[in-house]
Amino acid sequence: MNVTIDKNSGYCFGVEFAIQMAEDELAHDETLYCLGDIVHNRMEVERLHEQGLRIIDRAQLEQLHDCKVLIRAHGEPPETYQLALRNNIELIDASCPVVLKLQNRVKHAFDTSRRQDGQIVIYGQPGHAEVAGLNGQTGNRALIVMTEADLDQVDFARPVTLFSQTTKSTAGFYHMKAVIEERIKAAGGSLESFDANDSICRQVSNREPALAKFAAVHDVVVFVSGRKSSNGKALFSVVNKTNERSYFVENEQEIDEDWFHGAESVGICGATSTPMWLMQRVKDRIEQVPEAVA
Repeated sequence: MNVTIDKNSGYCFGVEFAIQMAEDELAHDETLYCLGDIVHNRMEVERLHEQGLRIIDRAQLEQLHDCKVLIRAHGEPPETYQLALRNNIELIDASCPVVLKLQNRVKHAFDTSRRQDGQIVIYGQPGHAEVAGLNGQTGNRALIVMTEADLDQVDFARPVTLFSQTTKSTAGFYHMKAVIEERIKAAGGSLESFDANDSICRQVSNREPALAKFAAVHDVVVFVSGRKSSNGKALFSVVNKTNERSYFVENEQEIDEDWFHGAESVGICGATSTPMWLMQRVKDRIEQVPEAVA
């Protein structure tokens, strides 16, 4: 079999930047705390744990004083920075620039909408770290929606400003936009009071068509991602829609040799949170599949 790793897969800039900052700090400090998983990939979290990175939750953060804490690429709400000041915590801020820019846009839109009795709606995964940071810019007053049913909480007779989590599906965002427009019309509202902002990261969204092409030219596709990765789920759906012989794995140990019967070409790709070294491990494992099996 010919086994190829997609050269466009792997870390986005924001994740790569955060991991580099963590490694730089750990080069001269034995321990560095990180608020939440630095990346939604268990294998990478375990690798950095061996170097001294310790993952903490918000309750643990409140108990820390006089130490360093890494803010991951997802960004954080304002209260995290306020807590750090109170507890004399030095923040190593690795928030993705794209996320920080979006936080500022959401804050500005919220301040404007309050004067117009409007609503901020965020298309994103409830509880996701990035969404929590965005919602924090509104004092946690934004409406978080993932499905059409979630839109029932929106008052379509009032102004609506829509944003998206940066790693969501472009198709999903525009579908939600269209549904909102229909509901505004049905409620007798004006589309002039609807402001839809496509805030999806283009480094992420551009991967969708590229992955579809990649999946189409291989007999079998193995998609490598952490199961907690929102981006991983979105990108795998693109791959799986293009090639029904697509398989989702977290690491090389999940490879099933039966997947490769009759395959001459195997493609390996991954999410923006998938390290290249992990995709290489998967490649090495697939190349060990006996020819008699393949």
